[in-house]
Amino acid sequence: MPDIHVSAAVIVDDDGRVLVVRKHGTTRFMQPGGKPEPGESAAETLLRELQEELGLELAEADLRPLGRFVSAAANEPGHRVVAEAFATTIDPTGVQVRAELAELRWITPADAATLPLAPLSVEHLLPLAWPAAAR
Repeated sequence: MPDIHVSAAVIVDDDGRVLVVRKHGTTRFMQPGGKPEPGESAAETLLRELQEELGLELAEADLRPLGRFVSAAANEPGHRVVAEAFATTIDPTGVQVRAELAELRWITPADAATLPLAPLSVEHLLPLAWPAAAR
């Protein structure tokens, strides 16, 4: 099964809601992030993607590494996504949909139960954001 390497963000606001995004032409919501450009580190990839897709200006010091996670790809049948994940907390004011994004939502555990979400989000990343809800 071919791998797709990405950097992904678990972005939480002060109320504990987590940001998820949906790209144009897709149905599942997922953590923001994307694929690396040649020579980029995982953190550099994520910072670039967050700026391009959401207008966020963050520094590497704003990111907390969560680890590497593997799951079925949400939009590419027969592929796996290998994600280097990072967490950060932000003020949601000014976050906007840009580039290939069609929609963003700030969700709670209750919202997550009603949305079509990417396997990586469901299996690994949202449980890190809401450990009590994962039990």
